[in-house]
Amino acid sequence: MLKNYISYGSVCELETQILLAGDLDLIEKSELGPLKKDIAEIERMLKALIKSLENKPLDP
Repeated sequence: MLKNYISYGSVCELETQILLAGDLDLIEKSELGPLKKDIAEIERMLKALIKSLENKPLDP
């Protein structure tokens, strides 16, 4: 279970790095939109995965 939260934290860290790179003009502004969209989609998928795993009964 913890691995799922680590994955989500990594995506959030990546998002922060992408935003900083954009602010520092290390990434073309035209590339930021698609990158942010992809990251948001990955965040959505991870949240859904975490929620489904939290609701799944544990089998011994």
